[in-house]
Amino acid sequence: MDAYDGGSGAPRRADTSDGPASSEGPDSSGGPEAVSSPVGGVLPAPRAELRSSTPVVGAGAADEPAQGQGSDPGPDPGPEPASATAPRHLPPRTGVAALSPRYQVGAALALAVVAVTVCVHVGMVFLHVAPSNTVTKAHGKAIDDWIYPEFEQNWKLFAPNPLQQNIAVQVRAQIRGEDGGSRTTGWYDLSAQDGRDIDGNLVPSHTQQNELRRAWDFFTATHDGSARPVGLRGALAETYLRRIVVMRLERGAVDEGGVVERVQIRSRTTNVPPPKWSTDKVSTTPVYRVLSWWSVPDGVTEGGAR
Repeated sequence: MDAYDGGSGAPRRADTSDGPASSEGPDSSGGPEAVSSPVGGVLPAPRAELRSSTPVVGAGAADEPAQGQGSDPGPDPGPEPASATAPRHLPPRTGVAALSPRYQVGAALALAVVAVTVCVHVGMVFLHVAPSNTVTKAHGKAIDDWIYPEFEQNWKLFAPNPLQQNIAVQVRAQIRGEDGGSRTTGWYDLSAQDGRDIDGNLVPSHTQQNELRRAWDFFTATHDGSARPVGLRGALAETYLRRIVVMRLERGAVDEGGVVERVQIRSRTTNVPPPKWSTDKVSTTPVYRVLSWWSVPDGVTEGGAR
């Protein structure tokens, strides 16, 4: 009996010897697809020798998603931004920003104090080296108290008269021995001793660098060519220089057991030789300035000045 009732009015499908027409798409063997008939029907595809056991959907199955898979999700939106998938890592704080607020305030105050101190120091030095003006006349003592002695400024290194001589201070002493006899020592070069102490010393003391030199400069500035004092500071300069040389002698130059009775000081001045490329000619013969003997009071001997 036919699958369709004749009274239904539905067209009957033609029966073929090869079996019922199939609306299956291409089989698993890769055979040709079913081709639509120009009269509205579907022509059967050539019979394949091997058929897949898996049923294939009808016409249009190639355009639809496979059974069990959802609909097409649409275009790929691309990777999600990093901020949405991982926390943002900020660079670590360094310097003052890494401190707590309390220490940040302390650091700011310290920097402010340093800045103010530097500004004041630069202003004081400027007023010290500047020509006389209203500010220096009104506040000269405050400026001198700030500058001297650590920050003293002078122009001896530059014009108009740079140093072109080496001046060495030397001393000899008359010593009374324990037996009551007296003897005179040779000349001790105190400036050369200071030079040996400074050479190779990364942090030389102020006394090694300037004490003896400044004492001799003070003496020559307050005495004339005959070693006579000029002004009220001459006696003070003589006492200061004598105390320095006696203390140097007591510390190492004089044999133990002797007492310094008198000292004599002289300076040895030599010109600095010009460079090899210069045509200047200067004498390198040393010039001596010898002072008279100075008696040493008892309070200055036996252990230094008191």
